Amino acid sequence: MSICALEDILPFGGVAALIDGEQVAIFRISDGKGGDQVFALSNYDPFSNAAVMSRGIIGSINDVPVIASPIYKQHFELATGKCVEDDSVTLKSWPVAIEGGQVVLAEASRAAA
Repeated sequence: MSICALEDILPFGGVAALIDGEQVAIFRISDGKGGDQVFALSNYDPFSNAAVMSRGIIGSINDVPVIASPIYKQHFELATGKCVEDDSVTLKSWPVAIEGGQVVLAEASRAAA
């Protein structure tokens, strides 16, 4: 399932998408040489109870890519959704990939559906 075109997401930025009725934040990390990675986490910030994660700031902690919530600044690992400051909180994540310039749900997700 195609979510959006890769070019719709600025490098080191995020966008919100609706997948099966659920708000999902899609993030893009770029090395500037054509090497891109995409990640998908719940757009819902459990600390502020707002759908704002796609507006967060991408960075890294100990070389692990994270997104900082734009409200109270908790950090979540992009690959797993695990909160760095509170390991009892994890955002739901989806496997995504880049295929033909499109961000798509990865095969593991399609098989489970």
